[in-house]
Amino acid sequence: MRVALAYSGGLDTTVSIKWLQEKYGAEVITVTVDVGQPEDFEEVERRAYTAGAVKHYLIDGKARFAEEFVSKAIKANALYEGEYPVSTALARYLIAEEVAKVAKAEGCDAVAHGCTGKGNDQLRFDATFAVLVPEMRVIAPVREWGMSRDEEVEYARSKGLRLDLKKSRFSIDENLWGRSLEAGELEDPWNEPPWDALKFVRPPSEWRDGEDLVVEFEGGVPVAVDGERMRLDAMVQHLNFRAGRHGVGLIDHIEDRVVGLKSREVYEAPAATVLIRAHRDLEKLVLSRRALAFKRQVEEEWAWLVYAGLWYDPLREALDAFVEETQKAVAGEVRLRLEKGALLVRGRRSPYSAYAEDLITYSAASRFDQRAGEAFSRIWSLESQIVNRARGRFRSGR
Repeated sequence: MRVALAYSGGLDTTVSIKWLQEKYGAEVITVTVDVGQPEDFEEVERRAYTAGAVKHYLIDGKARFAEEFVSKAIKANALYEGEYPVSTALARYLIAEEVAKVAKAEGCDAVAHGCTGKGNDQLRFDATFAVLVPEMRVIAPVREWGMSRDEEVEYARSKGLRLDLKKSRFSIDENLWGRSLEAGELEDPWNEPPWDALKFVRPPSEWRDGEDLVVEFEGGVPVAVDGERMRLDAMVQHLNFRAGRHGVGLIDHIEDRVVGLKSREVYEAPAATVLIRAHRDLEKLVLSRRALAFKRQVEEEWAWLVYAGLWYDPLREALDAFVEETQKAVAGEVRLRLEKGALLVRGRRSPYSAYAEDLITYSAASRFDQRAGEAFSRIWSLESQIVNRARGRFRSGR
């Protein structure tokens, strides 16, 4: 058997190499995809070969992740349950795609990943593989072997696998769009996230004087900050540190997993916080009330599909088509203020602005005929009047 394994270089996936060899007699090909995680990729490769991989792939996916996945999330204002910018979820689809490509090129019989059986990532990998390589078996060693972490460590030592186990007490996942922390003392929802566990979002003692920034959009995608045009992946990296140093971008909430469990999740996503906030504000300037109201429903469903492992569901593609249509007029600039943990919108402008100053102004220059309001008001309230009369409400003596 020949297996392509999504390989992070951590304990689970490193042990998986040896376990796949022993249980299935497999030749294991490891695939590491760089989506912005801070790893020593040379060390990751060395670790893979030491554990017994017959071949290792390192794929730079940062630009594609930003252009094909993050940009869609921004246009859809994707916040699962109104909080989580689906950062980990989005990256899993790109990783799974690259693993599937390698599996096909290498003539593999199976694909594998290091997800547990209680989380959401298993759905994202499994569903993607089911669509892209339906002929291949999907193996998830962590779901099968039933080892505790201590047993896993002992297994690694017994096989001569040298791993640096002096890591954070938290389970951390990081990519370009966000950084997640769970486990440790965070499993008690009453405990505050410790500042020393955060990378981008700085504590109040380090907050700088406030500053303004201006984000420019074209077709719903951010293209420049303070007049400087840059690639989206570079912009996200820039804003993660710039907004984070003002205490912006910490998300702490109780999340509903697909499997029915509630989990306490802590995310650092300064760039996502800034860009989605700016994008939504610009949309309010250029889109109609009806378009905005319906798009909010679309956004909620889009985020749910991405969160729940359904990137390849036809509904997601159909919702993308609607979102793309709405983004044609989402161009312009939004000015924001970063100050003492707060993110404030201070101004916005667009060549497609639906804000009619000559009508909304209360000055003598207004072109709005207020006398027309009387007839409009009567017709607007007519239905409520008829319904209440039919039901006998508000009659005298009652």
